[in-house]
Amino acid sequence: MVGGPSHMDLFDPKPILQKFHGKTASGTFETLQSGSEAKKLVGSPFRFRPHGECGTEFSSMLPHLAARADDICLVRSMHSANNNHPQAQRFLQSGKIVPNWPSLGAWVSYGLGTENQNMPAFVVLRDPKGYTDGGTNHWNNGWLPAIYRGTEIRSKGDAVLNLKPSRPISSRIRRRNLDLLDALNDRRRQLYPDDTRLESRIRNYELAARMQSSAERLLDLDGETRATQDLYGLHNPITADFGRRCLMARRMVEHGVRFVEVMVPIASGSSPFDSHSNLEPGLKAVCPRVDQPSAALITDLKQRGLLDSTIVVWSGEFGRLPISQNKTGRDHNRHAFGMILSGGGFRGGHVHGGTDEIGYRSVVDPVSVHDYHATILHQLGIDHHQLQFPHNGRDERLTDPEVTGARVVGELLS
Repeated sequence: MVGGPSHMDLFDPKPILQKFHGKTASGTFETLQSGSEAKKLVGSPFRFRPHGECGTEFSSMLPHLAARADDICLVRSMHSANNNHPQAQRFLQSGKIVPNWPSLGAWVSYGLGTENQNMPAFVVLRDPKGYTDGGTNHWNNGWLPAIYRGTEIRSKGDAVLNLKPSRPISSRIRRRNLDLLDALNDRRRQLYPDDTRLESRIRNYELAARMQSSAERLLDLDGETRATQDLYGLHNPITADFGRRCLMARRMVEHGVRFVEVMVPIASGSSPFDSHSNLEPGLKAVCPRVDQPSAALITDLKQRGLLDSTIVVWSGEFGRLPISQNKTGRDHNRHAFGMILSGGGFRGGHVHGGTDEIGYRSVVDPVSVHDYHATILHQLGIDHHQLQFPHNGRDERLTDPEVTGARVVGELLS
């Protein structure tokens, strides 16, 4: 959910902001852009109320996710290391601000491999209209072998570009071509046995050949019932695009894809949750596009008995400030944001941690991005201390625990 969803407008109610709306705040605030100098506190324009047996409060902007409150573990005390979109997005994905480091999905693929030999272990379902600020760093393999990079699969048209031959050829000729290519690659491999890029390229070609039939079958949604299509909002123009990608994600999980990343609906060069001004109309525009499909994924996985073995994560890269920017918006806030976790052994109906009374800082049981990574790996059966890869003379790890102090947050687990 790139752009920085405003936690105090979605799932972290702050009555103090309502009480002192328009008043000048004391203290200092870290800002990214101008427009917040007046330091006017701004309350949420949206109504909050408790949901489910657990009573977790959500705003009126997320009614469908709120209806799944008893299946959701809501972390209200996340914090990041950077206030700018590309760096914060890279940090959430890789634990590093700098580019070209392996993402969480790449590490999971490296650690667990694939269950389906005809599909990649790590798949990315992005909006075909464009990339987010973080670009392909969201699914980068960094210096891990290239086979662990996320594979972009399109929700419309050809699932994978350049997968089909440009003109029809017989299966016999295709097999001969592949055998010749394999022989040439094997000769090259013997000359350069330490070149992991070549080995990765060979494995990618082999995977592409196997994907030619399996990918199309897997991504054909016509066989889904009308009830399932309606659950995801496929016949509603507001939800159809993101709903299709969420449904594709469920089908991939069913067929053994280890890690699926579903990117938020976006126009090229924009971040839909980035409300520096016009926060209220901005959230009213983007939330209906993602709320129903996100909740549908949780519901569908649970109905099919897959939620206990699948982790669903709903998160942006940071939150927003409690003071107004340009009178109608909020600036970035790396010190506090919220994260929704569901399934995979996380405690449903649980709220963890908290921000201060105005939502500026995570102060109660704060959870770092490295803690989040360590906990996800733990739930996937991986010890974050042991998952490592040699790079430039050092055994690199996703969490780098000696430096970051990363820990498994047991309070989030059932």
